[in-house]
Amino acid sequence: MKTKILNIISAIFIICGFAACTEDNISDLQLSGDCMVESISLDNYEGTIDLASRSIVVRLPEIYGTSSMQVTTLNISNGASCNIKQGEKLNMDAAKVLHITNGDVFLDWTLSVLHDEARITQFVINDIYQGTIDQDAKTITVYVPGSVDITNLVPTITYSENATITPGTGVAQDFSKPVVYKVTNNSAESTYVVTVIAIEKPSALFIGFATQMNDLDAEAKEACQWMLGNIPNSLYASFADLRSGTIDLSQCKVIWWHYHVDGGVDGHDVFMAKAGEALDTKNELRSFYENGGSLFLTRYATNLPSFIGVTGDDEWTTPNNCWGQDEYAAELCGGPWSFRIFDGQNNHPLWQNLIQGDNANEVYCTDAGYHITNSTAQYHIGTDWGGYDDHATWENRTGGKILGVGGDGAVVAWEYPANAGKGGIICIGSGCYDWYSYTYEAGYVENFHKNIEIITQNAFNHLMK
Repeated sequence: MKTKILNIISAIFIICGFAACTEDNISDLQLSGDCMVESISLDNYEGTIDLASRSIVVRLPEIYGTSSMQVTTLNISNGASCNIKQGEKLNMDAAKVLHITNGDVFLDWTLSVLHDEARITQFVINDIYQGTIDQDAKTITVYVPGSVDITNLVPTITYSENATITPGTGVAQDFSKPVVYKVTNNSAESTYVVTVIAIEKPSALFIGFATQMNDLDAEAKEACQWMLGNIPNSLYASFADLRSGTIDLSQCKVIWWHYHVDGGVDGHDVFMAKAGEALDTKNELRSFYENGGSLFLTRYATNLPSFIGVTGDDEWTTPNNCWGQDEYAAELCGGPWSFRIFDGQNNHPLWQNLIQGDNANEVYCTDAGYHITNSTAQYHIGTDWGGYDDHATWENRTGGKILGVGGDGAVVAWEYPANAGKGGIICIGSGCYDWYSYTYEAGYVENFHKNIEIITQNAFNHLMK
């Protein structure tokens, strides 16, 4: 017991002695230096320093090359050094890190550039009517129905971050004559001329369930925006508008319905349950068609012809093989997706001027890195299911003409040609015909996806003759 107590006392003396020695030993760590960036400029453009985030932003004109910028000034804390030197050339296409050291202290600062963009990126009238923006000409055109009072319209404007705009967003304007909007952002300045055109009698309509275009699902909205920007004298209208007769269809040549539903519309009964509002308008649509109006029906809208008498009295001629995914859980395309032009249809107007891939008989629709719901409304062909033993049987029963098929021979694109005073109808139910990707993978380059626009333009050219 006595020996154990002596060992403990000895240990205490040793610890105390060591502590006394370390108090007399001065550390050689140099921790008193500052690591501040006091000023920096690139090509004589001064950077704005944010101490809280340790970031530096150099504002540049809207069009200014950044691949080789010289560090024209660099002032840092006294005694400090930096991995980047004054006079050095930097590629500022991507942000750079300034590593400042002073003795044994260091700090990292992020250096980036920001162009002074002054652009209007979206212009919407009364939260309904989307403007078409020409960024080169700095013009915006908005089409509204003739019943709208254009002397008192309220625009909602989206424009470049950090910019100001005059007149302001949300301020009512008289658009009976063009209105000039000025966007200013530091060194950048743009002037846009906005023209509102009241359409008494549209040439083309995009229809949907939403009261206004902005309330459409993302897939249909993307398609509608394209139409308004590319098909002259076109408008968006709801099925309620058609039933109420508020849209004058006397000069309308084509009605387009691009119908998306997350998870798909699987067959006749599901279509009836989910598309009730459209079917409530089937008399108006049938009258339009029988009086020479044409229809462009894509995705699950391809069910409609069977309900408006196009295929006779047989409503059960709706697509028999349908599916789809949710938009925000869409499948990633690892490469181009395509379907095949049906035998003998290579010269059909729908397939003209397409961007070609390895196989001239394939219609390539997507690119690697695109997310697609693969929403499909097609006709399975074969004796295993019944109904359509072969392609000839399908054409005889439906009265349609096959334009495109899937890899297994399923009918994915078809036409009901205009005849006997009735309009023509083009249907595309291929899952490859897709307008909207909720995101794009790194490295995505759009090439074949432009064919979606080309096919659609071809359809309108063909149907509006």
